[in-house]
Amino acid sequence: MKKINTLRATVVAAVLATGSAAWATDGYFPHGFGMKSKGMGGAAVAVTDNAFAGINNPAASVWAGNRAEMGVDIFMPKRSAARSAPGFGGMLEGDVESDGSAFAVPEFAYNKKIDDRMSWGVTVYGNGGMNTEYPGGNVNCMNQGQQFKGNLLCGQGKLGVDLMQLIVAPTLAYKLNDQHSIGVSPLLVMQQFKATGLQAFTSTAPGQQMSMNPGNVTDKGTDRSTGVGVRLGYLGQLSDTLKFGASYSPKIKMGKFDKYSGLFADEGSFDIPENYALGINVQVTPAVSVAADYSRINYSGVQSIGNPMSNLSPTSPMGSANGPGFGWSDINVLKLGVQWQATSTMVLRAGYNQSTNPVKAENVTFNILAPGVITQHFTVGGTYALSKDSEFTWAYMYAPKNTVTGPSMYNAMMPGASGITETIRMSQQSLGVQYGWKF
Repeated sequence: MKKINTLRATVVAAVLATGSAAWATDGYFPHGFGMKSKGMGGAAVAVTDNAFAGINNPAASVWAGNRAEMGVDIFMPKRSAARSAPGFGGMLEGDVESDGSAFAVPEFAYNKKIDDRMSWGVTVYGNGGMNTEYPGGNVNCMNQGQQFKGNLLCGQGKLGVDLMQLIVAPTLAYKLNDQHSIGVSPLLVMQQFKATGLQAFTSTAPGQQMSMNPGNVTDKGTDRSTGVGVRLGYLGQLSDTLKFGASYSPKIKMGKFDKYSGLFADEGSFDIPENYALGINVQVTPAVSVAADYSRINYSGVQSIGNPMSNLSPTSPMGSANGPGFGWSDINVLKLGVQWQATSTMVLRAGYNQSTNPVKAENVTFNILAPGVITQHFTVGGTYALSKDSEFTWAYMYAPKNTVTGPSMYNAMMPGASGITETIRMSQQSLGVQYGWKF
C-alpha cells in the first residue's frame, strides 16, 4: 500500500508541476523524453534502460523491469522577433525579445512486470508547448522617427501565446516470444492556451474584418481542452547486439478552445499531430552502444497549425475551417546517441538531433507568436549508480540560434506598402536531473 500511495502522490505532483512548463524544440515537440534519452539526442525507440515506454515505445515496457524515474528539466529558450519597414520613417520598425527565460519541465515514469511475458506502467509527460511574451506599448505601431518598442503586431499590451500539453500514458506490453514484444499506451491529454495582444486582428469595420468571431481572438484568459489518443509500439531483439523498435500515434482529436474560436482554424480546433518513429540500438562493444531514431511529425494535418497565412481572405477568415494558421510543414527528425559504460558505476552519453524547420519564410508574421525554428540539438549526459537499486541521471542540451526572415503580411494590409520583412529567432539550452530507483 505504501508503494501505491507514493506512486499516486508522485504522479499528482508531476501533473501539477507541469502546469508551469513551456518548451519547443522539434517544432513544438521536445527533443527527447526522459533524461537518458535527452542525453542521447532524444534517441529512445529501441532503448530499454528506462521507464518512459508510454512516450518512447510502449513495447519497451516489458524489457525495462521494475523501476521508476522522476526528474525535472530546466528549459532556457531565447525568442526574439524584428521588423524592417524601409520608407516608413520608423513606423512599424522594431526588434523585441520575449520575456521568460527559464521553465521547469517535470517528468515521471513507472514500470512494473506482471509476469515474464507482461508488464504495465504509466508515463506523465509534456508533449510540447509554445510560449512567447513580448513587450507591450504603442497601440498602432506608429511612432514616427524612432524604432518601435511595443507590441510588434500592433495590438494593446503584451503580445504572446502560452500553449501547454500534458499527457498521462498508462502502458501495457506483451512479449510475443523471447525476441519480440508489442505494447499499447492510451493517451489521456489535457492542453491549455491563452493569447494576448492580438487586437489588430479583431476589427469589425466593413471590409476589414479578419476573423469570423472577432470577440474570441485575444485576451480571453486561459482556455482548456481534453482528448484521448493512443500510441502503439513494437520492439525486436534481432540479434545479440541489435534491437529494432517502432512507435506510432495517430492524430489526437482534441476538444476546441471555445474562447479562441476566432483565432484558430475550425472554430478553435487544436489537435495533436500524427507522429511515428523507427529506431535501432546497436551494442558495439560490451561497454559502448549506439542508438539512432528517425521520427516524423505531421504538423500539416492539423488545420490550425498547418494552414498557411495566405489562406486569410474574406471567404476564409480566421476561425473558419480553412482559415489561416501557422503554416507549419511536416518535419523529419534524426536522432543519434552514444552511451559508454565508463566505470562500474558511471555511464556517459552524447547525442545529436537534427530536424527540418517547420516554419517557412512566407509564414513568418504569425510565427512571431511561435518561433519554432530550431533545427539542431547537441546533447551530453550521464548516470551515476548510487547503489544497486538507485541512480542519478543528468542531461544538458544546447540548440544554436536559428533565424527565418520573410515578407510581412503588412505588405498586403497597408496601402502602398512593399518591402516590409520580419525575422524570428530562437536558441535554447536545457539542464535536467533525474532520480531513478529499481524495486
